[in-house]
Amino acid sequence: MKLRYFPFLSMALLLLFLIACSSPKKEFATMLIFGGKIYTVDSIQTTVEAVATKNNVIIFAGSLTQAEKFKNEQTQLIDLKGKTMTPGLIEGHGHFMGLGYNELNLDLMNTKSYQDIIDAVAERVKTAKPGEWILGRGWHQSKWDSMPSGMVKGFQTHHRLSEVSPNNPVYLSHASGHAGFANANAMRIAGLQTLAKEGIKDFEKKEGEVIVDEFGRPTGIFNELAQSLIYKHIPEDTPESADQAFKLATEACHKNGITSFHDAGIPRSTIALYKKMKSKGKMNTRIYAMLAGWDNELLNYWYSKGPLIDPDHLLTIRSIKLHCDGALGSRGAWLLEPYTDRPDHFGHETLPMDIVKKTALDGLKNDFQVCSHAIGDRANKEILNRYELAFKEMPEKTKDHRFRIEHAQHLHPDDIPRFSELGVIPAMQAMHMSSDRPWAIDRLGEKRIKEGAYMWQALLQSGIPIVNGTDVPVEPLNPIASFYASVSRKTLKGLPEGGYEPEQKMTREQALKSYTLDAAFGAFEEHIKGSIAIGKLADFTIYNQDLMTVAEDEILNTKIAMTIFDGKVVYSLNE
Repeated sequence: MKLRYFPFLSMALLLLFLIACSSPKKEFATMLIFGGKIYTVDSIQTTVEAVATKNNVIIFAGSLTQAEKFKNEQTQLIDLKGKTMTPGLIEGHGHFMGLGYNELNLDLMNTKSYQDIIDAVAERVKTAKPGEWILGRGWHQSKWDSMPSGMVKGFQTHHRLSEVSPNNPVYLSHASGHAGFANANAMRIAGLQTLAKEGIKDFEKKEGEVIVDEFGRPTGIFNELAQSLIYKHIPEDTPESADQAFKLATEACHKNGITSFHDAGIPRSTIALYKKMKSKGKMNTRIYAMLAGWDNELLNYWYSKGPLIDPDHLLTIRSIKLHCDGALGSRGAWLLEPYTDRPDHFGHETLPMDIVKKTALDGLKNDFQVCSHAIGDRANKEILNRYELAFKEMPEKTKDHRFRIEHAQHLHPDDIPRFSELGVIPAMQAMHMSSDRPWAIDRLGEKRIKEGAYMWQALLQSGIPIVNGTDVPVEPLNPIASFYASVSRKTLKGLPEGGYEPEQKMTREQALKSYTLDAAFGAFEEHIKGSIAIGKLADFTIYNQDLMTVAEDEILNTKIAMTIFDGKVVYSLNE
């Protein structure tokens, strides 16, 4: 009787064995995150209770009960303890090495007067060697509490600065990076006293300006491309200082919850540095690098080589940055009508528009995105025109070009819908509105401000996403401040009540998306980052409170509690 069932038993055992062998091996998580509100920026499930990751990839997002099935004894458990998590934040437009060097040089971001600058330089002189250059960045005369006497065209003069630094050349970049302030020693090294004696008052006035006093003497202010007169005499950075600046920039990103960074315009030396850091395993921020558009040799090399789409998603090079006008603070932004507070001046076209068109065509031919800096309404209009001409010449290459305009701060009303019509992405830094709006009205007047300045909601409603950011080191690398500016349209002091042009506020959902999924879209990376979904990279930002629901006047009290990059905790706040 037993023998009769033996063949069936054998077959059953064999079947069970085959099923066991063919069943997929259970997947276990290396990290399990739970215990707080998790915003996914995913349209299918906007919030989840838990997220499981394996190495650097998300393998589950959903209920805690289901997530726990991925846990074993090796799984790292991250209990949020009521904190809030979002996808890792993306700095959509900044200058990575500028961020690092700002930590090494004089940081003048918080100076409130000319005297503050003098005091900072005088302090640095005490430790500087004779002849050593003193460099800094961050001053902004329109943000000072008081103005010094003897200003020329809205700027201070060098005399008091020169008195405290007679033996050291000094060059201090404006917060915008579009102007600089030199002392007498720096101008002597550049030979600019001779320049003044020859009566040359303007440095190619269309592209830049040396501001001079009534006697034709340089005041120390160099606007736009005129800065090159000083720059070319400043010693180059050393490999050691570059390594240190890179390290400091990475640490600053982690501290601010930034896991990816759109680096707006880098030269070949920086590309070499990034490749070195990646090979050494020190690339701990995902960098989407834009090639410096002024270097034709560099561009031609990359056109022949083709885009670098890094399989490790650490360093991607597939875009070009063009610099087409100046900044509003230095009155360099290129306007259709003259400046309200300088009626003889329209700003500067810092790059011929035929180069914009040529680069747009070259970008389309060679699969490179083109990202053009434009702040003034004329610069924006002219660039949109050149993009449109290029698209019409090569319609077969325009299906998914994702060309961008960086800043897009001040637009003619007729140009607002053109972004969506042409598929051009505005990369706008909300902090510029908060920082600039109180004095921008002096530059543009009320009509231009209300009809075309910082038009976030109008652009979003037209159907085009916005890439957010800070333009660091122009503004501090603080996504919380930029988020607050996006949803309140107020200064960081909470003014004015109701916000400037409140109809242009972003919703909190729009603001978060502009720092995550929309920023990823602006880099062709929405399939790997920007939302919390299975298969995407394990980059997360954790906050000490829920910035999506907390009262507006409490948003600025939000702190980055933890940053997770590539599946690893890289920053944790010690409260």
